[in-house]
Amino acid sequence: MSAIHPTAIVEDGAQIGENVEIGPYSVVGAKVVLGDGVRLHSHVVVGGKTRVGAGTEIYPFASIGLAPQDLKYAGEESELIVGERCRIREHVTMNPGTAGGGLLTQVGDECLFMVGSHVAHDCIVGNNVILANNATLAGHVVVGDFAIIGGLSAVHQFVRIGAHAMIGGMSGVEHDLIPYGSAMGERARLRGLNLIGLQRRDFSRDEINNLRTAYRLLFAQEGTMQERIDDVIALYSEDEGVMEVVEFVRTESSRAILQPKTANGG
Repeated sequence: MSAIHPTAIVEDGAQIGENVEIGPYSVVGAKVVLGDGVRLHSHVVVGGKTRVGAGTEIYPFASIGLAPQDLKYAGEESELIVGERCRIREHVTMNPGTAGGGLLTQVGDECLFMVGSHVAHDCIVGNNVILANNATLAGHVVVGDFAIIGGLSAVHQFVRIGAHAMIGGMSGVEHDLIPYGSAMGERARLRGLNLIGLQRRDFSRDEINNLRTAYRLLFAQEGTMQERIDDVIALYSEDEGVMEVVEFVRTESSRAILQPKTANGG
């Protein structure tokens, strides 16, 4: 049995799972699918072609699945998929995809979106991701598992944020951030590895030491990037975490790799 408040509007065609709660004055569109145990607090709007995974909770004044904020959007049917057991707090906005990005925006499981955060069209967000208050993702951003994006930060369109990465608050991120990396700044620069995050997630001392050595080699001043990549592979081809960083750097992208600030300020 599901509990739907009498003031809520659930349009014909919406698919509602078991034990769903829909609070006062919430609106659920005709193409929406709510999984088992989903809870919508009061004044939530879920529209468009949107699928919300089981156990996800959405707080008041969130707007989920309405038309993308993209001038190129021409009304094409696109989709938003939100994973299971996510927490979507007040005033969060999430938009579906566009024809220019595969017609899909996708959010993984067990994510936390704090007040006022935004996921734009065609973003792909992994599992266990946290967007703090008013953090925003522009279109086509890819965010890896366990990444954390600090409050009031903005990520430029087409940027990739690697798994286990950390972005400090009030940062503008214009370039790709490696897995396990830490970035911060008005125009963000790479600040090292997210060591606290790695420790909290029980990475071993050897795993962390290997990542630190690989980081120093990759971002050294000597040699070309390809030469430095070759040096890292020669040492750590069997280390899964290090090779994840290497593959991230080698993957073709429209954005450059975020670099650390050098001693001369460059």
